[in-house]
Amino acid sequence: MHPKEEVIDAVKATLAYVDQYLPEDEPLREARQRGIDVGATPIGPAGGAVLRFLAAAISARTVVEIGSGCGVSGIWLLRGMRPDGVLTSVDVEPENQRLAREAYAAAGFPTSRARMIAGRALDVLPRLTDGAYDMVFCDAVKQEYPEYLGEALRLLRPGGVVAFDNALWHDRVADPANRDPDTVAIRSLGRMVREDDRLFPLLLPVGDGLLAAVKSR
Repeated sequence: MHPKEEVIDAVKATLAYVDQYLPEDEPLREARQRGIDVGATPIGPAGGAVLRFLAAAISARTVVEIGSGCGVSGIWLLRGMRPDGVLTSVDVEPENQRLAREAYAAAGFPTSRARMIAGRALDVLPRLTDGAYDMVFCDAVKQEYPEYLGEALRLLRPGGVVAFDNALWHDRVADPANRDPDTVAIRSLGRMVREDDRLFPLLLPVGDGLLAAVKSR
């Protein structure tokens, strides 16, 4: 085997180890499979573990997620949030929300822990209260990511966290030769987050990439 191929294989094995470090339980596995069956692509296990970690680290009580992932991301978030916390889940697909509700119930969460809002994110988010949220997680229309950032900064309290899934977008973001609209939007988002002096950002190579930042003020 060529030395370069050996390096590539080693990196793949390491990333796979990271992704499998915290195995998902039955409610998460079932939610993930239902998501795959309807054509959704939920956040991976390692990314989900990061969401739970972040929610727990800031003792999150109010969280907004954009894109339900048919319940996968919501379960991870709810497991990290305070016991009295409420997840506001925004999704344009009613079927995804129905599946998410089933997933939350299977994971043992009462219906009062999740508020489901059907609609396009950029129509729904402006109706939510300024500075009222501890965390915002984005995993929906990639070309809208820069606009989600603007809404998230308005919604978050100081010390709140914003996170974006697919921040590496199938390894396309790192290659400037890739200029498709989704890749360009995610690359633009990364630059915006990095250059905003209100944010302390971190880009993690878990799953398809997770970009997170703390709002300082």
